[in-house]
Amino acid sequence: MPSIDAAVILDVDGTLVDSNDAHARAWVQAFGENGITVAFDVVRRAIGMGGDKLMPAVAGIEEDSAIGQKIGERRGKVFRESFLPHLQPFPGVRALVQRFADEGFTLAVASSAKKEELDPLLEVAGVSRFISKRTSSDDAESSKPEPDIVLAALKKAGTAPGNAVMVGDTPYDVEAALRAGIQIVGFECGGWSRSELEGALEVYRDAADLLQRYDRSVFATVGRASSLK
Repeated sequence: MPSIDAAVILDVDGTLVDSNDAHARAWVQAFGENGITVAFDVVRRAIGMGGDKLMPAVAGIEEDSAIGQKIGERRGKVFRESFLPHLQPFPGVRALVQRFADEGFTLAVASSAKKEELDPLLEVAGVSRFISKRTSSDDAESSKPEPDIVLAALKKAGTAPGNAVMVGDTPYDVEAALRAGIQIVGFECGGWSRSELEGALEVYRDAADLLQRYDRSVFATVGRASSLK
């Protein structure tokens, strides 16, 4: 079994919960209500960043501007009230996270979600009881692809980069993990292809796919290596 300092760092949206489209639609609605037209496809490709990166990327608006704050607040309200109650986890999520926990990994979350959204998302995923160390966009100066959130999660997990593996679904997760000095496993269920997740050590369709091939994955290797320390 892994030593106590071996950790799995989990992204949430698009990795554990099928929520990327919902986030994009909430952003499009919030922009539109404030007189700004943005294409769904453009916003969808930016999901995985926090608002500090997404708003400038898709609309040239700074998050801390007056209009940026208004749009951000509206997006959060729309997401929580109109979309969050209808979200579902991806197949195999609870079983995979329980496998990580049963094998002794410290579990931490590194999410670009706002703090008030993170706990409900983990409840949707059915994994809340397994994860006590949670890092949201509120815990980092800059969101993904900057490494701040991942580094904060590592600190909460109390582990070194070499003893951790991240799981994420976007190129922004991959870049953030690599810049933080940790390996990352990619999931395609968030909408990005294997080639778009270049840099990930391994790529799986989703949690169920990884669980089926767990014994040949990096997590089995990390577990064996850590148990020898």
